[in-house]
Amino acid sequence: MAVECVVKNAAKSVGEGPHWDDVTSTLLYVDHHEKAIHKYCPESKENRTIQLDDTAGFVVPARKGGLIAGVGRCLVHLDWDSKKVTKLHEVDHGLQTRFNDGKCDPQGRVWAGTYGPVEPDVVNMPKIGSLYRLDLDGRLHTMVKDVGISNGLAWTADEKFMFYIDSTPRQIYRYDFEKSTGNISNKKVVVDNAGKPINDYGFPDGMTIDTEGKLWIACFLASKVIRYDPETGHQLQCINIPSASRITSCCFGGKNLDELYVTSSVFEVSPEEFEKYPLSGSVFRVTQLGVKGQKAHVYEGEIKALDK
Repeated sequence: MAVECVVKNAAKSVGEGPHWDDVTSTLLYVDHHEKAIHKYCPESKENRTIQLDDTAGFVVPARKGGLIAGVGRCLVHLDWDSKKVTKLHEVDHGLQTRFNDGKCDPQGRVWAGTYGPVEPDVVNMPKIGSLYRLDLDGRLHTMVKDVGISNGLAWTADEKFMFYIDSTPRQIYRYDFEKSTGNISNKKVVVDNAGKPINDYGFPDGMTIDTEGKLWIACFLASKVIRYDPETGHQLQCINIPSASRITSCCFGGKNLDELYVTSSVFEVSPEEFEKYPLSGSVFRVTQLGVKGQKAHVYEGEIKALDK
């Protein structure tokens, strides 16, 4: 496999939430604390940006036009050209939380989660986050509570299972997924890195799935993406990214969905760490993997503004 940097030092804080838009052949991703959404075109090398008024957690296209994004504690609809932002829902009232990772399931619902203050550290932070589901009728449902840092999501091709990451306990979960209703049940740990060396495994962050049903997990603080077999929990492959330690997420892209785009963070990186990892915050592309990804799903539902 080959690793290349395609957008050098793209993020000024936490680059994450990559989504390959197969309609426009562009990569969407966010710069969390910089409150920005980026759109990178590999063909032209152009990297366009929209500035928001709060932290950017994730971004996915909407079938009816525009984008759905997590901004602060709100789910919003964003029109790229006009830059108009329409608030759809506000969550976690009274809590110091914000949206983090989000994705669409095969039916076109949006799943997105929140996290609270990372104090005193990731392991011991308050578990006040939740995972939410935005249905096609525009209604919002709370699906998982007591989450540390809500992160990666993925669904199997047969739509029977959903995978989900809470970074705080360093575990990847599998749920039975009911595609007609979006309900989940029977939580099971499929990968457990709790207690394992941080330098080797990091904190599981963003995630994607390939056409063979194997999971690709971004390992924050470990300079790598690891491919796991969710049936056994065993590691199958490892992509080392030596120039960035804080790997945040990944998604398949390119014309044949056989390239893996990887985001990273430069947030709270010290001058000493940056000297060691000078491409922190960059977007990378990995080729010659020998596997392909599934086409990313988009929001298929209604755009209903929040009643004021």
